[in-house]
Amino acid sequence: MASTAAGKQRIPKVAKVKNKAPAEVQITAEQLLREAKERELELLPPPPKQKITDQEELNDYKLRKRKSFEDNIRKNRTVISNWIKYAQWEESLKEIQRARSIYERALDVDHRNITLWLKYAEMEMKSRQVNHARNIWDRAITILPRVNQFWYKYTYMEEMLGNVAGCRLVFERWMEWEPEEQAWHSYINFELRYKEVDKARTIYERFVMVHPEVKNWIKYARFEDKHGYVAHSRKVFERAVEFFGEEYVEENLFVAFAKFEETQKEFERVRVIYKYALDRIPKHEAQELFKNYTMFEKKFGDRRGIEDVIVSKRRFQYEEEVKANPHNYDAWFDYLRLVESDADPDTVREVYERAIANMPPIQEKRHWRRYIYLWINYALYEELEVKDPERTRQVYKACLDLIPHKKFTFAKIWLLYAQFEIRQKNLQGARKIMGTAIGKCPKNKLLKGYIELELQLREFDRCRKLYEKYLEFTPENCSTWIKFAELETILGDVDRARAIFELAIGQPRLDMPEVLWKSYIDFEIEQEEFGNTRNLYKRLLQRTQHVKVWISFAKFELSIESGERLHKCRQIYEEANKSMRSCEEKEERLMLLESWREFEREFGSDASRERVRKLLPEKVKKRRKLTAEDGSDAGWEEYFDYIFPEDAANQPNLKLLAMARMWKKKQEDADVPGNQNDPENDPEAEEPMETTRSPPSSSEEPEAAPEKPPHNESNGNMATEMERGNTHDDRDDTGSSSSSSSSSSSGSDSEEEKKKEEQEEKKKEEQEESRSSVDDKD
Repeated sequence: MASTAAGKQRIPKVAKVKNKAPAEVQITAEQLLREAKERELELLPPPPKQKITDQEELNDYKLRKRKSFEDNIRKNRTVISNWIKYAQWEESLKEIQRARSIYERALDVDHRNITLWLKYAEMEMKSRQVNHARNIWDRAITILPRVNQFWYKYTYMEEMLGNVAGCRLVFERWMEWEPEEQAWHSYINFELRYKEVDKARTIYERFVMVHPEVKNWIKYARFEDKHGYVAHSRKVFERAVEFFGEEYVEENLFVAFAKFEETQKEFERVRVIYKYALDRIPKHEAQELFKNYTMFEKKFGDRRGIEDVIVSKRRFQYEEEVKANPHNYDAWFDYLRLVESDADPDTVREVYERAIANMPPIQEKRHWRRYIYLWINYALYEELEVKDPERTRQVYKACLDLIPHKKFTFAKIWLLYAQFEIRQKNLQGARKIMGTAIGKCPKNKLLKGYIELELQLREFDRCRKLYEKYLEFTPENCSTWIKFAELETILGDVDRARAIFELAIGQPRLDMPEVLWKSYIDFEIEQEEFGNTRNLYKRLLQRTQHVKVWISFAKFELSIESGERLHKCRQIYEEANKSMRSCEEKEERLMLLESWREFEREFGSDASRERVRKLLPEKVKKRRKLTAEDGSDAGWEEYFDYIFPEDAANQPNLKLLAMARMWKKKQEDADVPGNQNDPENDPEAEEPMETTRSPPSSSEEPEAAPEKPPHNESNGNMATEMERGNTHDDRDDTGSSSSSSSSSSSGSDSEEEKKKEEQEEKKKEEQEESRSSVDDKD
């Protein structure tokens, strides 16, 4: 602060920082320290050297130094480094007693400081004070027995002094505390240095009990092997296997055991060890074991031994899978396939029994589908591989007793059982089995299988009875009726076959009636009963008016070699066309006309072809509104529709509406002079008008139709064209009719238009009358 003349204090102004942005060049603390070191700004000059020339100066120096150390200790007693420095300074002056005193004072302050004990003991050892050092080590290991460094230093000192007995005592005191593994190894190595193998063995015995790990047992066994005690080494391995049992065993133990036996040329022992281990160790923990076993077999085994290794590995894998999920039947199948290829029958039976013991937990057929194949494979194995029919019969019976037949059954089991009995030449037993099956749980597959069985045996009377039972069980099954009729046909009994077909088509409910009728018709055609076939077609058409029936009927009439076949075929097409006018499926009607056209192309005249061509519909594109599920508008959809000329002639309202629109258009065109869009002036506009006109039938000749004035004819054509154009209008018919009617009523010549419409109606009625008269003549 500065003072003014008036005596007041003035605070100096602090300059405001105008730019608070970071500087372009940043300086770090590391950089500052580096620069300070380079410039040596804090480097102090060394103190001047002092030369002591007499005892008095030395005493004075010692006094000052001791006072400095004592002052430092008084400042902070807990800093052990001050005590150590003080004691080491006194040691350097050969003041051992003073140094000892300082260490003792320090131990009073912190007796758990490891460094303090070590420095104290080292000082005594340097000064050759052995008893003092022993005393210090005893105190240290008594106070801190878990500090291994004290024990190592103590035993090393005793061994260097040649006090073997004392060193052994120290080790024994140490082992009582059960230290870590390295301490035991140090003790063992100490004994081995003095050739005390028996004592080392005793230490190993204690060691593997204190630290029961596989690696320690392996070290123990190798120790015995190294010193030539082979029997002892083998015994150690055997004890280790017994000690760990099957729960805590590891693959390293077996690998080491096998390698030991391999070095002793005991190859059978090695093979037994590997197999024993593979049966007890999980697969994911036995990778090294499999690898060593394979290498051993490649070196010392034969081909059979190598295959055994691979089979054992796969078998072990399957064992793990079925243990993890006993209901994994695919794993059981793989496992059984493996053991069947390389095992004796007793082993295979054992695996099969284990597999079939895992029943599905739920009585639903979908859960039993894979399981039942275990029984099938078991029975086939007993029959084909072991060739034991009695056991095969027992397997089938046990399986059938197990299945809940009231809920579901498996026809495959019943049929396989019956076929097995036939192979054993027990026909009565097979029939009894199938009879039991049909009585307990009748189903289509069982009945079909039984019928096929009797057919193979040529027992046709039994087949008839079985078919009767089958049809009582499922009378709606058309395939059964057909098969029954085919059987009677093959046997030459045509009347019975026809009666069966009659009974079949008389059933109130059938699953595939079209197949049944086709089979009946084909049957009558084969018998060349064309009258019966024709009656069948007529009976079928009374039930259904399907287009395929009509086409088939027509083709049938065409296939008969007779003079009237073309006339009859054309007559059927005519009847079909009339009957299908009310059909909602326009595609079926188109199919009929196309079939008729193909017929006329091949067998008809030009007039008949032209007539069918005029009956063909016109394909137009239309739009319709779509409605969503919630009732909202979902937009528009384009679709193709077929307009048949016969249908268009029967819709006068649409014709009138189209004519009204065309008349309005003509009125608008007439208002514009020289309009080039006038249909009368445009030659190209006449073609689509002519093509869309409803063509007359082939039977109608021009003289049957009344003359039409050209104006009306053009109006009719234009109306038809507008009707086609109306299909593209977005509005519905009601809206368009109302708008057209309102527009037509607003015209000036409404009365004249009404007269024209009446004349058009009269002409259409005359055309209809002429058509009906021609049809009656046909």
